[in-house]
Amino acid sequence: MNDDIGVLALTRRTHEKRVLAALRVRGASSRAQLAESTRLSRTTLSVIVADLIARGAVVVADTDASQRRGSGRPAALLALDPGSAQFLGFDFGHRRVAIAIAGASHEVVAQGEAEYDERSGWRERAETAVDLAWSMGAEHRLHFGAIQGVAAGVTGRSRDTAEPVVAGELAAAFGIDVIVDNNVRFAGLAEASERGSRFSNAIYLHLSDGVGGAMVVGGRLYQGADRFAGEFGHVVVDPDGALCRCGKRGCLETISRIGALEGASPADLDEVARDVGRVLGAAAMVLNPDLIVIGGRVPTEHPGLLARIEVAVEESTAGSAGSRPEVRAAVCGPFAGALGSLIAAIHESPLLAGYDGTVFETAQYPSIGKATG
Repeated sequence: MNDDIGVLALTRRTHEKRVLAALRVRGASSRAQLAESTRLSRTTLSVIVADLIARGAVVVADTDASQRRGSGRPAALLALDPGSAQFLGFDFGHRRVAIAIAGASHEVVAQGEAEYDERSGWRERAETAVDLAWSMGAEHRLHFGAIQGVAAGVTGRSRDTAEPVVAGELAAAFGIDVIVDNNVRFAGLAEASERGSRFSNAIYLHLSDGVGGAMVVGGRLYQGADRFAGEFGHVVVDPDGALCRCGKRGCLETISRIGALEGASPADLDEVARDVGRVLGAAAMVLNPDLIVIGGRVPTEHPGLLARIEVAVEESTAGSAGSRPEVRAAVCGPFAGALGSLIAAIHESPLLAGYDGTVFETAQYPSIGKATG
């Protein structure tokens, strides 16, 4: 892509976001009011607004006739189109894909999911996701002419094979670069920002078929040098323990994943809780988080485990000069990964400040940004 074209496209997109942000804050506004709010020239604003109207992001809602004093031609009042799907967040699990769709107001307007065979390839899974988006659009009477952001979470074990395929397929379908990252990390982002949470430093631990996690540090979704931050499942808790799929022995995942807890006695669960609490406590001593969230199938199927983990975290952080973190269960439910992806797609959350990742080349359309993973 020509650098000059890329800069112009990025500038145009920035102007679009300013106009849409002004309409979110002000509500229905005239072009003159938008020019004042955005500080764009009348000529630039006219071009941007015309394109947004043509794509369905903005509609002419009314005129200012009732507000005007004296004579003169009433000015059109512009508003966000409630039927415009502008942000899409996907969560690709082992057996199903979930989607969350937000409109121009950043509110979720639709959620849904579709199953696929866990043996299916990533291209097929991506096609299922695109079909799901179209069907959700039809069901909720949404249109996709003004997509502003798309993000997708994929399972961590398959990032090298999954991310480029998912990014390319979704980019081709929706005509925009795509953020792709680990779906557990996105679930952690959703939990940390749930209901306008005050938490700027948070740890998320996901106990399910596997064990993973995420960290929000200083208001940022922290990825680490190679985007493996939050791999709590591969912290060794017993050097003489069972062989883990990562090649080490006695990783936390070997004792706390759902399969390892089948038929576990109360004493076994106490031991697992102590080990999980020690790992989280050690991480808390380093990070000093406000919040620790435990999610996944394990705390759901073993409801008494969370209280045991909380006690173990308190014991592991005893003597710390800082305050102890709140420990709670995940609250965002089965759409946590999709909602976290949606936050990344919107890309205006303070939790996404400075977000960085891998760049995917998407040659099917003129690129206007960076697809990150």
